[in-house]
Amino acid sequence: MSTYHVVTGAAGFIGSNLVRALNRAGVDRIIAVDNLRNADKFVNLVDCEIADYVDKNDFLEQLVAGAFDGVIEAVLHQGACSDTTRRNGRYMMQNNYRYSATLLDHCRENDVPLIYASSAAVYGGGSEFREERCNEGPLNVYGYSKFLFDQIVRRRGRAADCQVVGLRYFNVYGPGEAHKGRMASVASHLFQQYRSQGEVRLFEGCDGYGNGEQQRDFVHVDDVVAVNLFFLEHPERSGIFNLGTGRARTFNDVALATVNACRAAEGRSAKTLSELVAEGGLRYIPFPDDLRGRYQSHTQADIGALRRAGYARDFVSVEDGVRSYVDWMLERDAQSSGRALPP
Repeated sequence: MSTYHVVTGAAGFIGSNLVRALNRAGVDRIIAVDNLRNADKFVNLVDCEIADYVDKNDFLEQLVAGAFDGVIEAVLHQGACSDTTRRNGRYMMQNNYRYSATLLDHCRENDVPLIYASSAAVYGGGSEFREERCNEGPLNVYGYSKFLFDQIVRRRGRAADCQVVGLRYFNVYGPGEAHKGRMASVASHLFQQYRSQGEVRLFEGCDGYGNGEQQRDFVHVDDVVAVNLFFLEHPERSGIFNLGTGRARTFNDVALATVNACRAAEGRSAKTLSELVAEGGLRYIPFPDDLRGRYQSHTQADIGALRRAGYARDFVSVEDGVRSYVDWMLERDAQSSGRALPP
């Protein structure tokens, strides 16, 4: 009997990059599961080969009814509402937690590997980012939905014969996130600001950090895909793992990398941070009141568990990752407008 890989959230940011990577590895028997209420996401799958597309609600109904028994080789579960500011807790828990729990039950009952997207949001405002219960305290219902499913995996996973892997994504950026709007990465927003207004904007300081000095672990989507495929190739390895670079970088670092990548494409020299601020190319805006107390001002993945699991590849730096992403966005914009990039 022929089997399929299932990718949920397949038309989304990370999901579409995973589908593309599976295609490069020779896998095209893919069931793409998503909600195309945001129809713009379809463009992420145009250059991908899939066997079928199934709406996320139809997929779950068919799964529970047994329609996919014996035909799924592995599930890469990326589908979720990732809007950290959304206040509808009922929707968030149904979409992120209950859906995932149903998938987990199916995979355990049918001995199907499950690799799913968790989030660094489970750590909340803590200072330790190691995969232990004592470090976890989400600040919003999105983080709680991911946190609660991780707890289910910890309890049920011990009795599971199949592979179950949770990957706690830190701040992912890269090609394929244009549809995310305000939830797109910092690099994406800064690129759009620079191209449209000739300046970029960051929050003023908060939580003891200076202007633009808040820190996150920024990880390129290519690295996220590589870790997913690593576990797919090693079905004997299970657990919950951080997926970041292991290095905290400031928002100022990302802004400088974005502007200098744009300047390089324009044939102009790089700027230092102080030069960029002095010339008005980087402006700091007041920190939003509605984010106070619900904002992670510092994240840095402890990737010790990931390394012990055998993943040895280096992670791309912010400078290299942002530069390649800016080049990709410039090429995309040039193609959409019919213009040629400068030599």
